[in-house]
Amino acid sequence: MKRAISAAAAAMTLAIPAMAETVDPNDVVYEEGAITASLSGAAGNPEEGAKVISEKSIGNCVSCHQVSAMPDVPFQGNVGPALDGVGDRWSEAEIRGIVANAKMTYDGTIMPSFYKTGDFIRPGVGFTAKPLAPEDVTPLLTAQQIEDVVAYLVTLKE
Repeated sequence: MKRAISAAAAAMTLAIPAMAETVDPNDVVYEEGAITASLSGAAGNPEEGAKVISEKSIGNCVSCHQVSAMPDVPFQGNVGPALDGVGDRWSEAEIRGIVANAKMTYDGTIMPSFYKTGDFIRPGVGFTAKPLAPEDVTPLLTAQQIEDVVAYLVTLKE
């Protein structure tokens, strides 16, 4: 009986993140550029965040930013600021806001909005000659990937 209760408790613990409510990209609330609550409803995983930042097929943040903590990642960029010490410069909520949509903090930035699906002018026309339907536009990163990136970035201290 004790094992059954322990197994049930463990299953509930693992299921809670899956039940968490993901915030729709169009419903994100910014407070002076910051997002206080998790977008996925679950904590981020710093190891997964490092993958998102470094892999070209996912976030590819290093194509514009340098991260000294990733010396094995080649071809790091210098277009954006270095991410060293970012965990000391901004709060978790500010980092989440910047990663989700930097334009809410820095007007005119060239950083892409990684968690945005609305307010586009006919996306796709320049490349495919036909626009995407609004319901077919997806964010560049998922809510959980945003949380993973935030979890990694807050570890980058001076």
